[in-house]
Amino acid sequence: MIAYLSGRLVFKDPTYVIIDVGGMGYQVKISLQTYAKIKDEEQIRLLTFLHIKEDAHTLYGFKEEVEKRLFLLLISINGVGPNTGLMILSSMSSEEIEHAILSGDVGTIQAVKGIGAKTAQRIILELKDKVGKSSSGDLTTPLGFLKSSNKIREEALQALITLGFPKAVAEKNIAQVLKKTTGEISLEDLIKASLKTP
Repeated sequence: MIAYLSGRLVFKDPTYVIIDVGGMGYQVKISLQTYAKIKDEEQIRLLTFLHIKEDAHTLYGFKEEVEKRLFLLLISINGVGPNTGLMILSSMSSEEIEHAILSGDVGTIQAVKGIGAKTAQRIILELKDKVGKSSSGDLTTPLGFLKSSNKIREEALQALITLGFPKAVAEKNIAQVLKKTTGEISLEDLIKASLKTP
């Protein structure tokens, strides 16, 4: 359908971007992996997947082929919808997901919000032979920000709420992560750690 979008990055949030393509603004849901790789590019090209439901047409975007491939594999599993697929890709890097699947690490996959034991087992069982066939790109972490920054805390809170966390739970998770963090933490790392906080 829509294989990719190439245009001007108008707006960037940890959970979605808006891309201006020839005067039309496309809102595209993204994972933290893609958010971290976009940095502050003005011109952007995202590989996309269009999910069509009766009441909504939703675009999902990926900076790299390996992430899109993993996403498509994940949503092929019964019980894993696009939003859950994005949640998994936001909680771990592509390499970590592939490693967890290949090593049969149910606990790591189950640690993602919304994934139960049966779904985690199904992901491992059905994808074991399909992942790891393409090498993942180099994952670079952007420079950290001071953990005391209220802006980072606010953006992380908004991202978690968008991902379906109740505000009180999101605030508690962020506070727990910041309490354990010494020095600096980037927005991506703060959201990732908060997603994994029980």
